[in-house]
Amino acid sequence: MSPVKWLMHWHPNPGATLNSQILAEACACAESLGGSKDGRWKTSIIFYRAMARDSASAAAGGAPPQLPPEIPRELLGVALHERPGLYFSILRAQRLVLQADSAFPQVMEKLQSYKARVTLNFEGFQYQLGDFCLRIGKCVPNNSETLRKIMMEVEYYPLSSIEKSSAVMEDFFDIWQETVAKKSLPGHFLHVESNFSEYGLSDHYSFQHTAVQYATCLQQLMAAVRG
Repeated sequence: MSPVKWLMHWHPNPGATLNSQILAEACACAESLGGSKDGRWKTSIIFYRAMARDSASAAAGGAPPQLPPEIPRELLGVALHERPGLYFSILRAQRLVLQADSAFPQVMEKLQSYKARVTLNFEGFQYQLGDFCLRIGKCVPNNSETLRKIMMEVEYYPLSSIEKSSAVMEDFFDIWQETVAKKSLPGHFLHVESNFSEYGLSDHYSFQHTAVQYATCLQQLMAAVRG
């Protein structure tokens, strides 16, 4: 079991743009609440698409090969900063979250059954604040500095029960929103709410819960880009 964690992302006001100044102001908010900077953090998500094995018919000008219906068309890989030895795979359509060794991406590459389409890195600074740990950072594509999202993790060390910690987390979120509001920034943070029960996850928080939250966040990000 792990300490309960909430993920939040910055939601700009209509017409407002995302910029690094907002990230700097969010870090300043953590320090104004008494948070002490405690190093850096980085979590990565890879979006995989299934590859059809036989491309002979497509090369001959025929119809492209179809994937068997039992083969998931896509999966997400999540490498969490706090567990560098593990890798989490999420099949969203099947509502499955699987835990594997950190060598999973290399295995996928060798098997050539799935191709990595998009890699997003979530990285920034970590702050210790009493019983809380705050991680504030940016979301950028691999090998790019293009800012896609501003993210925040809030971890509460004393509790691993999602239900029992909800009141404490909500109170902290309210305080955080009030602190950010004083900066008069063009937007606000939103809590990434995930339906853990759909993935068969219990009330006791785990790394799988974090992986599901990141998958939900990615889904919201992609919807915003399409929109």
